[in-house]
Amino acid sequence: MASTDGGVVQGGVAAGKHPIVPLPFDPSKLKGLSERLLRSHHENNYGGAVKNLNKVEEELARVNKDTPGFLVGGLKERELTFNNSMVLHELYFGNLGGDGKPGNAVQTALGHSFGSFGRFEELFRAVGMSLAGGSGWAVLDQNFQSGQLGIHWSSNHTQAVAYSEPLLVMDMYEHAYAIDYGAAAAKYIDAFFQNIQWDEVQRRLERAQKATAALKA
Repeated sequence: MASTDGGVVQGGVAAGKHPIVPLPFDPSKLKGLSERLLRSHHENNYGGAVKNLNKVEEELARVNKDTPGFLVGGLKERELTFNNSMVLHELYFGNLGGDGKPGNAVQTALGHSFGSFGRFEELFRAVGMSLAGGSGWAVLDQNFQSGQLGIHWSSNHTQAVAYSEPLLVMDMYEHAYAIDYGAAAAKYIDAFFQNIQWDEVQRRLERAQKATAALKA
């Protein structure tokens, strides 16, 4: 954890020094998602979360035994919000830039968990649409305790399934699609599926499976 003299936080990043990770794809080449939308989303929403997290961590480094509890509590709440926004956005951009065609391994895993790949897609889309017009995330994850895959709903950055690894993340905040689609969230979800980088989802799944096996050993 961070120390008051600028020590490191989890992941080896100095307090207040989180970098803005570049987009892992060419934003001019995605299907149905404009470069303007993607750059705005990355620079303003994701970038804003990173910058605000850095500022909050700098303030937390000044906390001492005399700091009022309401200030500590407020900073910790903001730290959680901005940290989760940073992480979820990095996962979201990380699972874009593909051709939307899942490989056999990930199709098999999803089919085993949901009955078929088509059923997984139906459920994931439904969770996304349940957030249309509002804000939140649709997340496919693997539970480390049970090893099961699940699709979960989050209405903000501070809701997450305990002890799970996100595998596929879809941002359903309106900033993720309004520039291109206005309030037409379903069209955005169509575009999202056309651009999923399933190789990255498979990599995350394999990592989660290894971690689950190690935790149960």
